[in-house]
Amino acid sequence: MCGIVGYVGPKKATPILIEGLKRLEYRGYDSAGVALMNGGGIHVTKRPGKIRELERALAKNLSSATCGIGHTRWATHGAPTEPNAHPHTAMDGEIALVHNGIIENADALRSQLQKEGYVFASETDTEAVVHLIDHLWQEGQPLEIAVAAALRKVDGAYGIAVISSRDPGKIVVARKGSPLLIGVGQNGEMLIGSDAAAVIAHTREVVYLDDGDYAVIDAEGYRTFQIEGAEVSRSVHEVTWDLTAIEKGGFEHFMLKEIFDQPNSLRDVIRGRLLEEEGDVRLGGIRDHAAELAQVKRIVVMGCGTSWHASLVGEYMLEEFARIPVSVEYASEFRYRNPVIEPGTLALAISQSGETADTLAAMHEATRNGASTMGIVNAVGSTIARQTDYGIYLHAGPEIGVASTKAFTSQLVALALFTLFMGRRRHLSVLQGREIVTALQELPDLVEEVLKVNDEVRDVAKAYMDCRNFLYLGRGYQFPVALEGALKLKEVSYIHAEGYPAAEMKHGPIALIDDDMPVVVLAPRDPVYKKVVSNIEEVKARHGRIIAIVSDDAPEIQDKVDYMIKVPQTIPCLLPVLTTVPLQLLAYHMAVLRGADVDQPRNLAKSVTVE
Repeated sequence: MCGIVGYVGPKKATPILIEGLKRLEYRGYDSAGVALMNGGGIHVTKRPGKIRELERALAKNLSSATCGIGHTRWATHGAPTEPNAHPHTAMDGEIALVHNGIIENADALRSQLQKEGYVFASETDTEAVVHLIDHLWQEGQPLEIAVAAALRKVDGAYGIAVISSRDPGKIVVARKGSPLLIGVGQNGEMLIGSDAAAVIAHTREVVYLDDGDYAVIDAEGYRTFQIEGAEVSRSVHEVTWDLTAIEKGGFEHFMLKEIFDQPNSLRDVIRGRLLEEEGDVRLGGIRDHAAELAQVKRIVVMGCGTSWHASLVGEYMLEEFARIPVSVEYASEFRYRNPVIEPGTLALAISQSGETADTLAAMHEATRNGASTMGIVNAVGSTIARQTDYGIYLHAGPEIGVASTKAFTSQLVALALFTLFMGRRRHLSVLQGREIVTALQELPDLVEEVLKVNDEVRDVAKAYMDCRNFLYLGRGYQFPVALEGALKLKEVSYIHAEGYPAAEMKHGPIALIDDDMPVVVLAPRDPVYKKVVSNIEEVKARHGRIIAIVSDDAPEIQDKVDYMIKVPQTIPCLLPVLTTVPLQLLAYHMAVLRGADVDQPRNLAKSVTVE
């Protein structure tokens, strides 16, 4: 979602803020702005569109300010216009504020403040907060006291940063439901950011704020408090990845880089975790909870978007090998339908960022109903990682492209590791465990083999780039892959696509098939292969244009499909990792050929931190 960056220290703030905003571009945005504090007060510059528009505007009015805040906005309240862009200021211009999240009582606050004489310049919910701070600020108080007083009257989610010429040289930040961290630099440098990408060029030492925290940052350091007033201690964490992980490394787009990074990201997921002789896994994040996990009677998996698709594959794995009943829930729906949580239920939250608002809310609802909680996340130190009882890190490194690729396959492998852990403590034999371990060890090399079809997939994209609709079909473990493949195509190329269980095609979607309908069929050699061959026959009989993803020469279908893309063979539960990769490449090449913004698709944000 929106991005926040801030700096206070001895250097000029403008280039550091612009650099940080560029590092946050992957989150998705439609406008950007900065507020700089200098001896003449606060100077605000903001522009709709890309950061380069903001950069041009700032170049005309260079500032020597050493303290400032910046923001990239993803519109919720109000269109992406200059008045609605952040930062927002108090009427006298002496307070500036940037905000991620949604203020749910903004309309009520606006009405009250208008009665007090405040004039609003934007349609945003955010502007109510800066006016409220101004209204509550009593003479002689420091800025942070006024900010805390205002936030006690605010309902909703927020990550905010505030500066004021009345109390210069400091930034006050606060969070509730929207991530925010402090970067601890050297030689009097302090930074803030929505995530570590905003500060990694200057420091690896970060402090993650908890919900209900606010902090005061100046050249002397930082102090953290709870909104109610008590000072609290928040420890410093080290970011383990470096700047090269968020650069393109010679690739045209981050999405393509991250697709090709998957052999390495999968090696990182399994590194040090496989026990070949025992047919088991070593998972430090859950090892001490083995006895509790052995008593689990049911697992509720919660996720959104791509993570929900990974959850479906996890459901099939866990039920097949661990023999545990599993239900997969859209996190956005879970909390609103009075879910049944029985004793012995484990709530498993899956999120790349660890900050997805709906998944966090679903997790809290599960906790309130008595479930134990576990997370599978990529971002170390994220809210889900901190608030679950235990969990598994992906260690896949930062994912910059908005459309998730390497995080999805890493989630599949993490779920396989968790399945093996649970299965070996229940019904899975050591021989079955060894088979899965061996297949996991081979998987990164097999993904490298799949990536060799890149040119072939580009040719397929050229043939179908003008199509307006796609159908994706799969059975068993391949059904969630069909959903994910369709989602990727929609996200980056803006082509309508739907994923279906192959057998469900006859129950409606078959009416769509004609000469103009490309149908992507996932047909690897697995237990339901013959059934999928029958589905291909049905599509062919209706003149559908078929792209088949297969795991061998597949002579049964070679003459029945228009294109056949081969992937290596592995055990059925891990085939989704391999069959997903050509679909990622297809979506990527379709988008590039159609001139779409691959890394920052329209209307999308990387991490959805508001409902």
